[in-house]
Amino acid sequence: MSETAVKAPGVPDAGRWKALVFIALAQLMVVLDATIVNIALPSAQQDLGISDGNRQWVVTAYALAFGGLLLFGGRIADLWGRKRTFVTGLAGFAVASALGGAATNEAMMFGSRALQGVFGALLAPAALSLLAVMFTDAKERAKAFGIYGAIAGGGGAVGLILGGFLTEYLNWRWTFFVNIPFAIVAAAGAYLVIREPQGGRNRSPLDIPGVILSTLGLVSLVYGFTRAESNGWSDALTVGMFVAAAVLLLAFVIVESRVKAPLLPLRVITERNRGGIYLSLGLAIIAMFGLFLFLTYYLQVVKGYTPVKTGFAFLPMIAGMITGSTQIGTRLMTRVAPRLLMGPGFLVAAVGMLLLTQLEINTSYAGVLLPGMLLLGLGMGTAFMPAMSMATMGVEARDAGVASAMVNTSQQVGGAIGTALLNTIAASATTSYVADHIGGATSRSQQQLVQLQGQVQGYTSAIWFAVGILVAAAVIALTFINAGRPGGTTVTGSAAGDGVEDELPVPVVAH
Repeated sequence: MSETAVKAPGVPDAGRWKALVFIALAQLMVVLDATIVNIALPSAQQDLGISDGNRQWVVTAYALAFGGLLLFGGRIADLWGRKRTFVTGLAGFAVASALGGAATNEAMMFGSRALQGVFGALLAPAALSLLAVMFTDAKERAKAFGIYGAIAGGGGAVGLILGGFLTEYLNWRWTFFVNIPFAIVAAAGAYLVIREPQGGRNRSPLDIPGVILSTLGLVSLVYGFTRAESNGWSDALTVGMFVAAAVLLLAFVIVESRVKAPLLPLRVITERNRGGIYLSLGLAIIAMFGLFLFLTYYLQVVKGYTPVKTGFAFLPMIAGMITGSTQIGTRLMTRVAPRLLMGPGFLVAAVGMLLLTQLEINTSYAGVLLPGMLLLGLGMGTAFMPAMSMATMGVEARDAGVASAMVNTSQQVGGAIGTALLNTIAASATTSYVADHIGGATSRSQQQLVQLQGQVQGYTSAIWFAVGILVAAAVIALTFINAGRPGGTTVTGSAAGDGVEDELPVPVVAH
């Protein structure tokens, strides 16, 4: 593979656009998997006899393995070669998906989900870092990352539509089996067309203490937020997980600052542009993931939509994301500074979210939901595109995998935090509303109405928090990110670390 998998540095890869098709397909599969299983969960739970207390593990097993191993996966991509890591990740993901679809009990289901997370952690950073090293021209890079950003942002909503179709017209097992053709096509295509630049490997020995500390720290953090959602913030184990996460991640930073070949070179995250991107992106994902969950429940429980109809209701958000990413973001990326896309993008998304705080039981879809989701999608798509591109811009090729892993880590941890934090806020507001109003409900139908009103009150309370989080993301993007527009032809580090950085005033942090 090494003979055909490399090309000379500095020379644009002739097959880069074909490669983008297969990289995008793999990314779509990983993002789909985050939401597609949610719609299938009630059916799978019933078939496999999973208890209510254990059902969260279908989602949590994947999130823990994926979130915990991302940095390790990114480093493996730098060490082992991105193409090889990418193809291996796809093959493993397909096998894990087959096991999930064929599951006969809860242990097999949880194990397959964890295995999906392990191979997803190899696949996701390898995919993003392949784009980073294959697209060196600023305009081409903008187009490539526009497509990638649209998939990264909109794929979750596509998962809701596909999950609804498969669950309603076939059965829940197909939400797993559908990954297999995706993986086979992407792996075969990648094997044939992807050629990595020479000199982009990081062959330093693996930082084992860093791997252990980062994995345990991230797993503790993700599990702490997941547990907080079901057991409350004051639960002893929840608090213990947060304390453990803080200690482990602090120890990780200390180790990384001292070892010769760190798992996560601190130069990757201390550069202010990348630091601002990881932070603002993580916050935006917190807001977005919580909203996916609330809108799904609102449409199905309050409005009585079927799973398929619910999926289609998210189409304006997908359309907005694709437009924002591939049209607005791509066209402006080489003309304006990234912060002038990300900051306003997050603010437009916040306005869309603000509209959704007006939800009531009888809210019109066309009057409130449609414009709210459209603005949210437009804003997020516009902001995601430069974020994905800038996160790996200026990084030496040998660090591209781990820099890409940090993007995925901020998204994954943001998703776990968003689901737990906003769910807790919603549940608390619902309980408070019902307690205050249930006394006046004398009939069964009035009590049911109060319960529904309480749920909607919970959703809108949480969405108000999400508005604030998006505004904070915009402020961070506007203040931290100070790189100029990438107006040159080649981006530093995009090939083999030997490109020229044009109109990016912040230098790459020296070794």
